[in-house]
Amino acid sequence: MTPMKDVKVLIVDDNALILDLLMRGLMPHCDARAAADGADALLKIVDDPPDLVVCDYRMPGLDGRQLYEKIRGRQQTQSIPFIFLASRSDIEEKLRPIVEGVEEFIPKPFFLKDLVRSAKKVVDRLQLEKLQRRQVRPGVIQGRLEEMSIMDLMQSLEMGQKSCQLTIRRGDDTGELFFASGQCKDARMGDVEGENAVFNAVKWTDGEFEIDFNKTASRETITRTTTGLLMEGLRLIDEGQRDGQSEDAIVSDS
Repeated sequence: MTPMKDVKVLIVDDNALILDLLMRGLMPHCDARAAADGADALLKIVDDPPDLVVCDYRMPGLDGRQLYEKIRGRQQTQSIPFIFLASRSDIEEKLRPIVEGVEEFIPKPFFLKDLVRSAKKVVDRLQLEKLQRRQVRPGVIQGRLEEMSIMDLMQSLEMGQKSCQLTIRRGDDTGELFFASGQCKDARMGDVEGENAVFNAVKWTDGEFEIDFNKTASRETITRTTTGLLMEGLRLIDEGQRDGQSEDAIVSDS
C-alpha cells in the first residue's frame, strides 16, 4: 500500500539530471516537488510553503544561501527547515556560519541513498509533529502504519528522546513497545517479549498505531539501544525492497 505523504518537500537544483535523480529518490517518502532554480523555488515557496527545502548551493541568479535568507526574512516562511547540498569548500567557507533552521549540510559528491536517509529522518520527525498537532486527547496521537512505519516511528522517538508507550494493532493482533528517553526498554506481542517482539513488530507494513506520552517503561527486557534494534531489524528485512536501485547513484558537483 502506498504510504500517505503529508510532508511537502521542495527540491531545488538547476541541474535537471540531478533534480530528477533527487526527485525519484525522495518521492517514495514524501510529497516531493521540484524547482529548477532559486527564483523558481522562491515563487513556489511563497505560493505554497513546503515543510522542508532540500537545496543546492551553487545556482545561477539566486543561489541557495540567498534563497535561504529571503525565506528567513518572511514571517510566513521563516521556520521552514533547509538541507543544503554543496561542495566541502563551500560548506566551510560560505554556509557553515548558517545555523538557524539548517538541518544538515551534505557535501558533494554523495551517494543518493545517504541523502535520502538524511532527508527521511527530517521528514519522519516533521510527520510526527503533524500527527501531534492532531492529537486525539492530551498526550495521545494516533495514525496508521501506512503513514509511518514502525522503524520510522522508533527512529523519530529516539531522535526526540521521547518517553511513551507505542501500541500497534492489526485485526486481533496487538503489540506494545515502551520507551524511556528515546530508548526502547520493553516490548511484547502476544506471548513474545523483548527484542524478538520488536523484530516481529517491524515486519508489520499496515495497521494502526497509538503513541501515549503519558506512559513509559515500567520494566526493562531490552538491552540494545533503539539504534541497535533498528540495525538488527534492517538486517532481518530485505533492504533492497526499501531502498530501490536508484539510491545507489552518486551525485557529484554540478
